[in-house]
Amino acid sequence: MQVRTMKSTFTFAHRPALAAALAACAVLASAGSALAAEKQPTVSPKVQKQLHDAQEALKAKKYQDAIAKLSEADGVSGKTAYDQHVINEFLANAYINTQNYAEAAKRLEAEVDDGFTPDSEKPQTVRAITEINYQQKNYDKAIEFGTRAIKQGYANEQTRVVVSQAYYLKGDWKGTLKFVDPMVDTQIKAGETPKKDILLLAYSACQKLHDDGCVTHEMEKLVTYYPQPDYWAQLLYSIRQQTSGNEANLLQTYRLMSDVDVLQSPDDYSEMASLAMEQGSAGEAQHILEKALAKNIFTEQRVRERNQRLLESAKKQASADQATLGKQEQDANAAPTGQKNYAVGLAYLGYGQYDKAVDQLSKSLSKGSLKNEAQAQLLLGIAELKAGHKDDAVKSFHAVKGDPSLERLASLWSLRAKQA
Repeated sequence: MQVRTMKSTFTFAHRPALAAALAACAVLASAGSALAAEKQPTVSPKVQKQLHDAQEALKAKKYQDAIAKLSEADGVSGKTAYDQHVINEFLANAYINTQNYAEAAKRLEAEVDDGFTPDSEKPQTVRAITEINYQQKNYDKAIEFGTRAIKQGYANEQTRVVVSQAYYLKGDWKGTLKFVDPMVDTQIKAGETPKKDILLLAYSACQKLHDDGCVTHEMEKLVTYYPQPDYWAQLLYSIRQQTSGNEANLLQTYRLMSDVDVLQSPDDYSEMASLAMEQGSAGEAQHILEKALAKNIFTEQRVRERNQRLLESAKKQASADQATLGKQEQDANAAPTGQKNYAVGLAYLGYGQYDKAVDQLSKSLSKGSLKNEAQAQLLLGIAELKAGHKDDAVKSFHAVKGDPSLERLASLWSLRAKQA
């Protein structure tokens, strides 16, 4: 059997977000508030001339001249703490405008907590520091300041994206999930739709950890909010591998794969048809093989001929079965236990007689003494959904208990019902 793999794709933060954050900081710094007469404290006489000249250079957009004057002031001994704040503020502006982001980050970090930066300016400054460090691949710093922005309540969506990507790019897969999963859960509880790129990021982190359970869990979220065929295929092929040791559960997996139309290889169709015939659903086997032939799935002549023979066998079995189905239903209704009703309900489901399937499967569950109640409950939900009784189907899917694999499939069928 083939195992389908999907390359996870997601978009990392780009320059436009950084540019926006830096532009805000540059505006703040270029205001020159440090030298305004009404603001206290003031710069000391030791650096007043250099800072005045630097400010004029900044206004004239002569950034290299400003950097030269500011570097001169930076080297003066005996400066006050406020002198240093102004130097850092102006240098940050100059370095941003000359795209020397590494030096800009250092100056922004130095000034943000020196006691002179107004609280009103800190959100923009901290977000800018986060963005710069991310672009400079200083991921620990990006995480540090991004987390600070989140905790202090002034992070925006881009900040959260940057932090999650910083965890991922530094190779901290567990840290990625520890950060992303609660964020996504909060969004879901608030009735929001998580961003696809964030869900893909978490999915990729699970792949890096080689954690199959984690991969499946994250892919279920993707299918929930972005039910694309590729995501359904990746999820269900993963579940197929997990149910391959149980033929009844494997056929149930194939049923959902067929319903969302993600069966792909000739072996998928052949195996599903064979399992259906073995488990008493010849009509289902006939349907799936006819579907494969119509889609020209069996391109090799030898494979096509083999499946044509399998189809003829399914048709023969289905014809014999349908000839006695009415009598089988009478016998099942008269039986004290539900197993015969289950078999008849399964047959009706394969022949597309969904209301009759619902009736027989409901009777089987009502009488009890079934070999596998979870299988019957799941089939009842499928029959109800096919018959157009969506609300009843969802209730039946929620009632599937006792088998973790079937419970997971029932949950996905419930999702499928809601998306239909």
